[in-house]
Amino acid sequence: MFTGIIEAIGEIKNIRHSAKSAELQVACSSIMEGVSLGDSIAVNGVCLTARDIRPDGFTADVMAETLRRSSLGELKVGSRVNLERAMQLGGRFGGHIVSGHIDGTGTVTGFQREDVAVWVKISAPPRIMRYIIEKGSVALDGVSLTVAKVDADSFQVSLIPHTAKETILLEKKVGSLINIENDIVGKYVEKLLTPGNVGGEGAQDKEASSAGQGSPGLSMEFLAEHGFL
Repeated sequence: MFTGIIEAIGEIKNIRHSAKSAELQVACSSIMEGVSLGDSIAVNGVCLTARDIRPDGFTADVMAETLRRSSLGELKVGSRVNLERAMQLGGRFGGHIVSGHIDGTGTVTGFQREDVAVWVKISAPPRIMRYIIEKGSVALDGVSLTVAKVDADSFQVSLIPHTAKETILLEKKVGSLINIENDIVGKYVEKLLTPGNVGGEGAQDKEASSAGQGSPGLSMEFLAEHGFL
C-alpha cells in the first residue's frame, strides 16, 4: 500500500525483455536504506517487488498483465521514474490510499501554466472516467493528485511547484501515456452497491457506455431496501 507521495526519482539502468514480460533494473540510492528483498516499491505508480537489491538500486520483474495495463512497456534505458516505498504503519498519510494496481493508461493532451501552478489535461477511456469526480483523488504515475476539472472524456489536475519539481510529471509531453489508478474507495462502493456486478474490464466498458444511466441495479429502491435512505 502506498500514499502517492513520491519519495525520489530513479533512473532505468537496464531492461531485459522476454516474450511477454520484462525485467527492470532501477537506480536510486536515496530510497534503498531499509529496503529488504521482496519489498514493494511503486515505479510510476506500479507496485513492483524488489527481487534483487543493491545499495544503489533494485531489480524487479514486470509480468505481462502489468505491461498490458500500464506504460512500463514504454520505458527505455535512461528513463526517469517516480519511486515510492510501501507506506509504514503509523506514519503520516500525506496523500490518499494508493494500491499500486494500475487501472489503465491515459494520454496527456495539454499543459497550461497559471501563475505558479501548471494544469495538466488527461484523456482517458470510459472505464477510467467513470470513477473520476471533481475534487476526488487520482494517482497519475503514482502521484496522489486532486481532480480539478472533469469533462466527458478527460480531466485536469493542477500541479503545485513542489509536485512539479519532485516528480516526472512535467517531463511528459503531449501524447505521452500516463498510468492511472482510480480512487480505490469508489471502486469498492460500486462493487458493493451493484447487484450481480462481477467486475472486469469488459463489464465496466459495457456499463460505462449506457448513456444517461447510473450504475446497473443501483436505484432509490435498492438504497432504501439496504438501509441507505
